[in-house]
Amino acid sequence: MTLAQKEMVDELKTQWKKLWQERVDDKQRAEGIAVSDYSSLFVERGTIIHATRDFKPLNFKDIVEQHKIENPDRLIQPSPHVGGWNKFIKTEITGKKPPRNTRATAYCHEKRTEVQPKKGGRGWLHL
Repeated sequence: MTLAQKEMVDELKTQWKKLWQERVDDKQRAEGIAVSDYSSLFVERGTIIHATRDFKPLNFKDIVEQHKIENPDRLIQPSPHVGGWNKFIKTEITGKKPPRNTRATAYCHEKRTEVQPKKGGRGWLHL
């Protein structure tokens, strides 16, 4: 991986963030619209970038692959639908519990016998 490719991906990331921050939200149609041209992202002004129904959302990985960058998986975090690095850390690293002490689990407390209820089970008397 060359430094030029890494710089290119960093530049694409900054434009990607700028695209999503500067979008115009049309609340009547429930769409997000690009405000200006982003030629490196292949997005023109007025392009719908987010919608609620029957819409294929923009994918940053596809844009990086169109720029012919080698092995884009090393530089881009996986989509949240598949699971990302955070999910991996939660499940594989911090999710592991240390083995339990077998001596502590083998010890059982003596069960307490039932105590006779107060007032013969009638409850408290009110005068």
